[in-house]
Amino acid sequence: MTWWDADDADEDEPEFDESDVRVRPNRRGSRPRTKTRPEHADAVQGVVLGVDRGRYAVLIDEGGPDEREIIAARASELRRKSVVTGDHVDLVGDTTGEDGTLARIVRIGERSTLLRRSADDTDEVERIIVANADQMLIVVAAANPEPRIRLVDRYLVAAFDAGIQPLLVITKTDLADPGEFLENFAGLDLPVFRSSTERMPLDEITRALVGHRTVFVGHSGVGKSTLVNALVPSAHRAIGRVNDVTGRGRHTSSSTVSLRIEGEAGTGWAIDTPGVRSFGLGHVNPANILGAFTDLARIAEDCPRGCTHLPDAPDCAINEAVEAGELGETGRARVDSLQRLLTTFARGVGPSA
Repeated sequence: MTWWDADDADEDEPEFDESDVRVRPNRRGSRPRTKTRPEHADAVQGVVLGVDRGRYAVLIDEGGPDEREIIAARASELRRKSVVTGDHVDLVGDTTGEDGTLARIVRIGERSTLLRRSADDTDEVERIIVANADQMLIVVAAANPEPRIRLVDRYLVAAFDAGIQPLLVITKTDLADPGEFLENFAGLDLPVFRSSTERMPLDEITRALVGHRTVFVGHSGVGKSTLVNALVPSAHRAIGRVNDVTGRGRHTSSSTVSLRIEGEAGTGWAIDTPGVRSFGLGHVNPANILGAFTDLARIAEDCPRGCTHLPDAPDCAINEAVEAGELGETGRARVDSLQRLLTTFARGVGPSA
């Protein structure tokens, strides 16, 4: 109807409103949303061996007759959840493992342990390194680069916080005597393996790894990748060298990956991680730090309730033991290491190594 014949319109003609207009539905969002998710009753179980740019290498039927490695992607319903090396997952889709196939990870199993680190001590954002590991193998060089006591302390704190048993391998012992360095950990229940260019204690280390999932950590350039390649000849992990000027190692391992360890008594898994120069503990509860220093924790049982164990803490049993000369030089070094970490958290600032 136009304006010039509006006066001639039938008074009984119905008027139009918005409800008479037909709107083309939005096909993309026409389905009603629901929180109900498929049960995936036919899902198969596997363990994540490695992660690479949104694709997950997953082992199915570990140790069984149908053991196979497949490639999987994360299902859309898990887009806000991280899937990391060591996770137990449920998969659907094509799980044959044939070339060109891709399965979907639809569920993440309960994690027994979770090893994490932060960028620095003030960063509360966690970087998950590995799930479900029960051991941590700390690799340190006796020289080139020089061993860093504080960094090892941080590894120990992270291991204790995660409920993981730490082990220590000190490499390049042909370049320097590690005795003085190792005295700093004499009071800890910490198995130590010494390795040199002429002799790597591969049999002893293998026996310690069989039956466990062990995450390898260490500063860049300490020989971690060399050790991994010796334990798992098929690993072919890249090996770098230490810069002659800076004394720092170059990052060679760029991803976290699980490698099978074969021993006389069975098998285990070595989880190799990229080398790091710092290990922030922003995610760790400061109350758990003392637990990494088991020798000092026993003394701290006589401290008053709420004791901070800092140098100025009144009636602190640890400080009193130091003043009385009961701990010796080694014990004094352990107390200094503990208090440096505790001071970092008390101030809320500080270096990460």
